Amino acid sequence: MAYSLDLKNTEDFNSLVKVKPLYTSGIPIGIIAVNLIYPKLPGNVANASTFRFPVLYEIVDFEIEELFRGDEKIKQQIIEAARKLEAQGVRAIVGACGFFAHFQKDVREAVNVPVFMSSLCQIPIISTGLKEEKKIAVIAADGKSITNRLLEKVGATNSRLVVFNVGDWESFSPIRYGKTELDNGALTRDLENLAKDIAENHREIGGYSS
Repeated sequence: MAYSLDLKNTEDFNSLVKVKPLYTSGIPIGIIAVNLIYPKLPGNVANASTFRFPVLYEIVDFEIEELFRGDEKIKQQIIEAARKLEAQGVRAIVGACGFFAHFQKDVREAVNVPVFMSSLCQIPIISTGLKEEKKIAVIAADGKSITNRLLEKVGATNSRLVVFNVGDWESFSPIRYGKTELDNGALTRDLENLAKDIAENHREIGGYSS
């Protein structure tokens, strides 16, 4: 007997199949996303076409600034979203914003599937591969919120980071403040210029996260 999530070959498909009581199946990744309205183009974590495999979203509803600060009052809502995703059979859970790092440990302990709530989870891996003198660039929607309190939740510190804040860019403001029109060309140019500046003027940087 095979479970529907574990079908690997023709023999499995032709055997007796048992399913768990789920309304859907075969979704490997669950994504927790803030209910923030702006144009989410392909490449954005909150755009399902970004991925070459099925994903399942669970929405949390609060102000983005509350996530930036890591307000304790939103923690339970995030945990419940993770539990809903786990109950639908996802194999791992991620967050659609780097500042979900505030709740990495809380969500990890609340469910029984792997949890990577933030792109900042990459920092320890990047650090391991770089020479000691090299720094890591972090491009952030709210640079002042990249604190040691936040980084500790993902096993990192700011000792090797150089933070670049893009939250006050006009081109980034639709994402930062939830607007319905986005000049993606302008944002792309601004990000390209920032990347060129980092490469040319910050030779101490050997890796990136955003």
